Amino acid sequence: MRIESTRRRSRPGGGPAGTLRRRSVRLAALGWLSGNVLVLALAEDALPFDWPAATTRTPAEHLIETNLALAEVFLLTGLTWWLTRRRALPDLAERAPERSIAARETLCLVLYGAAGLALGFVLARLAGWHPFGLHLAGSIYGTHDHVTPMESIAWACYNLMVYAVVPLVFFRRRYPAEALNLRSNDRRADAMLIGVILLVESLVQIAVLDPGIFDLTGRQLMLGVPLTFVLYLAGAVLPAMIFIYAILVPRFLRLTGSTATTVILGGLTYTALHIWDAWTLFDTPGNAVLSLLFLLSTYFAPGMFKTVLTVRTGNAWVHVWAYHALAPHVLADTPNITHVFGLPGTPGR
Repeated sequence: MRIESTRRRSRPGGGPAGTLRRRSVRLAALGWLSGNVLVLALAEDALPFDWPAATTRTPAEHLIETNLALAEVFLLTGLTWWLTRRRALPDLAERAPERSIAARETLCLVLYGAAGLALGFVLARLAGWHPFGLHLAGSIYGTHDHVTPMESIAWACYNLMVYAVVPLVFFRRRYPAEALNLRSNDRRADAMLIGVILLVESLVQIAVLDPGIFDLTGRQLMLGVPLTFVLYLAGAVLPAMIFIYAILVPRFLRLTGSTATTVILGGLTYTALHIWDAWTLFDTPGNAVLSLLFLLSTYFAPGMFKTVLTVRTGNAWVHVWAYHALAPHVLADTPNITHVFGLPGTPGR
């Protein structure tokens, strides 16, 4: 298997115009617009979700927010392209095995991921916890449910083992680190890209979302920040990095031959791993459709941008530090972990 070519081969239909002509891009745009219409048709005056962090917003306001988030991802994508425009871009398709093997491995990984989600649902429910998805209950939107320290630790350990350790051990025995996007080809350029994207995303989060981390006391920050970092690194960041961006993304590119389609598939896969978010409701057909639509509006764009960072650098670690572990998770989720563990100064503790 050929592992690396120093520069990605040009493909017909490249550039922005070629990207817009892709059927997958048109279908994704149509799906996004249709989702907006469906939300307005189904939600009526209010959404059915338990969202303590967003209780006052109307469905239309939620849609405006999600579309602005998509616009930000497009801007970050343009910034990433500009920062990497002079780099010798790796051909990730060449890092995947031949097409028939890539197809078999991709199918097995998708089935394995679905089985991991199903088992996570059953085990967590048996323990009286929220089903194990890629996010701990209370992430992003908050929750009124009680989340225990044991649940958060079990969630992190389960996801780390199922989506990171087991796949990495299996594939690392068959492929070198470079074939799994685990090695940088240009550390200086990667570091610059990480710094710029992290700075921009952090400023946007602070300006737009007003994260509650700034309401914590000094002691809560000293304890909560490293605890949040470790838990989410194990439970969300490394599982997504290994399962999607190290293993699946090169195979998506090998099978589709399209960077745009690979980016879309990366966004869909990232969304699917959040199916058990604590706020989702599947008790009625209408609530199930709304849950799926808001899963897509919440995770599809970030999942695509993580794929963009991986495709442009050939390094799955870039998205970890630029657009996942620190911003948003440490910024957004430290208050939730502070509450879960009852750190000194937490209201109600």
